[in-house]
Amino acid sequence: MIDGPMPRYRELIRSGSIRADPAQRAAVEKLQLLHMRLKDYDPDQGKQVALGWLGFGRKAAKADKLLTGLYLFGGVGRGKSMLMDIFFDGAPVEAKRRVHFHAFMQEIHAGVHAARHAGAKNPIKPVAEMVADQAILLCFDEFQVTDITDAMILGRLFEALFARHVIVVATSNRPPDDLYKDGLNREVFVPFIQMLKDRVDLVELDTTIDYRQGQEGAAITYFTPLGPAARAGMAAAWNRETGGEPSAPVTLSIHGRRVRITEATEDVGRATFEELCENPLGPSDYLAIADRFTTFFIDEIPQLKWSQNNEAKRFVTLIDAFYEAKIRLFCSAEVMPETLYTEGAGAFEFDRTASRLAEMQSDVWMGRAAAESPATE
Repeated sequence: MIDGPMPRYRELIRSGSIRADPAQRAAVEKLQLLHMRLKDYDPDQGKQVALGWLGFGRKAAKADKLLTGLYLFGGVGRGKSMLMDIFFDGAPVEAKRRVHFHAFMQEIHAGVHAARHAGAKNPIKPVAEMVADQAILLCFDEFQVTDITDAMILGRLFEALFARHVIVVATSNRPPDDLYKDGLNREVFVPFIQMLKDRVDLVELDTTIDYRQGQEGAAITYFTPLGPAARAGMAAAWNRETGGEPSAPVTLSIHGRRVRITEATEDVGRATFEELCENPLGPSDYLAIADRFTTFFIDEIPQLKWSQNNEAKRFVTLIDAFYEAKIRLFCSAEVMPETLYTEGAGAFEFDRTASRLAEMQSDVWMGRAAAESPATE
């Protein structure tokens, strides 16, 4: 009996869970082929010639035995995460890992710091070896590069991973050629793009449908515009979610730093946009907040100006962390998600954030997040 993502995709269509989509089907066909090839994959076969930073274009001596990964890209809400779900869950290898790219890079930076502190001459090598020892199939959600520190180490990191024959499958809103677009010293990053394209098949999801939009029956969790009505709505939702339990500030300790959350109960937290995104917080801070709470309230999200690209970038990272952790989210905002940030650096990436905010307002999301939260297990 044939197994893999294609039978699962067909079953979802038959059950009415999703609609048939030609672009998705084409991507599933690629995922199915990779699934079948993984069954007999031996990363010790076909040893690759060492690439070297300046030798990305050279072919491996036994390239026909090497297995290429996949890079799924397309606009927000096109079903990339759903396709990754059905591929990863049934992938026929034990040593596999799925991780959000933000979280992965935080781990890499921490590992490089520890290796450097231990005296390693090439601190990236032991970190790459550790990653390769843990997984021969590495799946990334939301592959994007906006940080210069990430850009500067990705080439050497992935060179080492590919030398160990790690298979990479990734989803992204951008094609590889647009990664780190307009970034500082991008010319140093460009060889990584070519290396990535040599080792993965590119699959574009060019469907025009955003499957996150138009979900019916949603309770109000996003209150706009700002004003007395929004404050009253947030207050009523807070009382309902906390059950009237007294709240108090809580301070999280993150890598020696301290992040204060204004109001908190055992599993519900609350802070303003200013506290979360106008202060110099980063991915590790937002991941720690997402790990601490199952429900979170963000007050007073403004409509962001073109000059507030740093605040917008932090908000994107915050919502990414909450989305991956399936946080139940309540917000008060000046405008609807799609008009929160429409111009300025990073406006392209913000389209995904707006789509996610729309999805996180649905009853489907709120019910799923509640069912999968640790408090309900």
